[in-house]
Amino acid sequence: MPPVSLRLLFLLLPLVFMAGCREMQSDYRRPPAMPPAAVAMPAGIGFNPGGPELASYTDATGQYPLASRRTWWQASHSVDGFSRLDQILPANMVAKADAPSLWRRAASEPTITYATQQTGSRRLTIDEYLARNPATGLLIARGDTIHVERYQYGRTDVHRLTSFSMAKTVTALLVGLAVADGAITSIDDPAERYVPGLKDSEYGRTPIRHLLTMSSGVRFDEDYSGRDDVSRMVAAMMFPQAPGGPAAVRQFNQRIAPPGQRWSYASAETQVLGLVLRAAIKRPITEYLSERIWKPIGAESDASWVVDASGQEATFAYFNAVLRDYARLGMLLANGGKVSERQVIPADWLREMTRAHFTSTQTGRWFGYGFQTWIFPDNDGSFALLGVRGQAIYVDPARRLVMVHTAVRPQARDPGGAEATALWRGVKAAFPKVSP
Repeated sequence: MPPVSLRLLFLLLPLVFMAGCREMQSDYRRPPAMPPAAVAMPAGIGFNPGGPELASYTDATGQYPLASRRTWWQASHSVDGFSRLDQILPANMVAKADAPSLWRRAASEPTITYATQQTGSRRLTIDEYLARNPATGLLIARGDTIHVERYQYGRTDVHRLTSFSMAKTVTALLVGLAVADGAITSIDDPAERYVPGLKDSEYGRTPIRHLLTMSSGVRFDEDYSGRDDVSRMVAAMMFPQAPGGPAAVRQFNQRIAPPGQRWSYASAETQVLGLVLRAAIKRPITEYLSERIWKPIGAESDASWVVDASGQEATFAYFNAVLRDYARLGMLLANGGKVSERQVIPADWLREMTRAHFTSTQTGRWFGYGFQTWIFPDNDGSFALLGVRGQAIYVDPARRLVMVHTAVRPQARDPGGAEATALWRGVKAAFPKVSP
């Protein structure tokens, strides 16, 4: 396939599904793009119909443009596109709990301040953060209590906000459950044991363990240059007449290092994990996610996951959920995989997921890396689920503390992510550790 510019790829991505594809039926109703002040909001939630750099996200009439299959990735349409992706692209549903778990709400927001290299000794507040950064949602929770819940750009608590690569960590959680269930015999098995379509390929010969840590040793360039391999993979998954399934990743078939030796970020590794998972459990991944995680955490809303041309969930990205359910997921992880006294995620699997199999020195990034999870270099047990253009769940088990952040940052590699991490450090400083 000839190189495809990343800009063109994502402009065309919404067109990639054939006209006859069934679109997901959803119970979601989009509120007005710019709700009037009279619209009632749930108590305790901060709501801003605007946001910073508003002209970049609105049309000539001051409204948020309705995104389409052609435009949803464009910054100008991302407010709508990133909060309605499952109505734009085909997706499978993740059923919510029959009875949602209940959040408490703090009587008032805590005093949280933070500083950046640019501000020096001057401390900034949450209000200042939101005035400087294109966050669509920000939620801070400790234990069973929400301390901060804010929305911008007309988004509300009913919007399913997309995750991008936060979905990778969700995939790793499900792989761990499949191991516990015996559907995956061992993470030392090669991927081809479960996916015949990968037989005799380099990804097929790679043990699941090294796919989990992004260390397959298979060449895959993901640098957002516009001519990288992630562009080719998405094209093979989602362009018109694309094969999807194993063929989308089988095209990357050059080994440059033995498995487990070298870390290299590659969305293809997560997509291979998704193929293994789907083959092992013998049903849609979304059904498994609902049964094993979404319902146990008491999710209040259905979630969704975009699927490729073959019907396979795009497990490297495109999972969508409301902000409070992302917080429930984060709190599950902060509580060691437990909901009350029920062990939802095996404790030993979660420990392996959230320790640095590769250090920040080895990754060449500020974070270390576990099983599809970013590990803070503080070595204090904290970790993060991170997605391109500003999506994140930060987790500190020692404080039972979670911060969920969704955004419409205009660039794939946006320096604003450093400020979000600085805010997280300020959040941690405002809450003491929980006694063992």
